[in-house]
Amino acid sequence: MQQALDGNESQFRFRPENKRLLAQDIFNAVLGLLAIIALWWFVAELMIYIRGAAFPTPPEVFNAFWQALLGAEVNGRSIFAHTESSLYRWGLGYLIASVLGLALGMAFGTMARLHDVGMVAVHILQMIPGLAWIPIAMLMFGLGEAATVFIIAVTAFPPIALNTAGGIRQVPELHARVARMSGLDGGRVFLHVLLPGAALSIINGLRVGLANGWRVLIAAEMVVGVAVGLGYSIYQSRYNLDFTAAFVSIMVICAIGLTIEKVLFTTLENKLRNRLGVDREDL
Repeated sequence: MQQALDGNESQFRFRPENKRLLAQDIFNAVLGLLAIIALWWFVAELMIYIRGAAFPTPPEVFNAFWQALLGAEVNGRSIFAHTESSLYRWGLGYLIASVLGLALGMAFGTMARLHDVGMVAVHILQMIPGLAWIPIAMLMFGLGEAATVFIIAVTAFPPIALNTAGGIRQVPELHARVARMSGLDGGRVFLHVLLPGAALSIINGLRVGLANGWRVLIAAEMVVGVAVGLGYSIYQSRYNLDFTAAFVSIMVICAIGLTIEKVLFTTLENKLRNRLGVDREDL
């Protein structure tokens, strides 16, 4: 930044900071994973010692996971078939929630009257637990794919709409007034002032919506009559007592969630912070 000031440059570049933050994020992720594995191993050994339970240990699960990657079936299907099916349901539901949440959130954020009326409905949806939608989805769509996609969409939608509207409304009105005085019309003020100012809040809403949709997907697959999927695999493990297979499915769920969080959202957030000049240092 100082070089930009000294050179009378109008734009700052923060690329070295991006590399530092990426390395820090990777280190933190690895450290967190090691802590989880250590805790898991401790609990497994404790349960085996105290209760004599066949609690899967990390080596057992990692070996079963490797065998699944090589083609071994997990509760009647390959792990790839379970994962593909779950990702399809989640992706479709999340896409619907994102489109509706962003569109309505932007409308609510820019129109005060619409905000006061529409956000009441969004807050009501936010308070309804994801699993509470299961009987409603079954009544509307029956058993199967459509019911699962509906549950994901209606659960992921509220945080996206709330954070989008809230982020836009938090942009100081002074910034918009200055932009209008500079000759920008309403559309350009929205694109160049309101959206950039709300970008971090919008990303947080998408992040929370993704987590909500992913969690309720697994629960919905256990209940709403599907025959393949990661949630279905976990549910089937209770009947055949194959707890290792359940842990393999949980590992895939965690790996997908962590990858999306770190590769997509954390990277996007760091780039935005870097572009906006917002420091991410600890206070």
